[in-house]
Amino acid sequence: MLKVGDRLPEGAFRVKQDDGSVKIVPVSEIFAGQKVVLIGVPGAFTSTCHVAHIPQFITGAREIKAKGVDRIVVMAVNDHHVMKMWGESLGGKDKVEFVSDGNADYAKMLGLATDMSGSGMGIRVKRFSAVVEDGIVKSLNFEPEGGKGIQATGTATILAQI
Repeated sequence: MLKVGDRLPEGAFRVKQDDGSVKIVPVSEIFAGQKVVLIGVPGAFTSTCHVAHIPQFITGAREIKAKGVDRIVVMAVNDHHVMKMWGESLGGKDKVEFVSDGNADYAKMLGLATDMSGSGMGIRVKRFSAVVEDGIVKSLNFEPEGGKGIQATGTATILAQI
């Protein structure tokens, strides 16, 4: 399982472009030589992710980037079409990047895949937030088991860590 001090494994995300094409984006292209806030969420448009978690990062993007963060990236186990529409629906353009891990391949590489089949959602990524510098995890946050809402993975925690 991913931990502080680890180098992110190489992999790739899918990102739907404005012209409708799909770009395969290597992890190294996102993280190499940059300070990135990476957020993993169980699913686009799901109640907690859509209402309580990611809107914090969109609203706080300017403040986060003012502290030296180059990018804010949200990954979820949803396809690239859904991730693009989700970002647009939240007004995230030019603030937060939405990347697709549609088959949970990267979630599995990170050791953060979680089986949510009991609630009809299949394999997803465990909710987390991290500060990553040049591909190295500098801080990593998870919500407590059985917790309600967003406590440990929100913008307040990230702002205190950068």
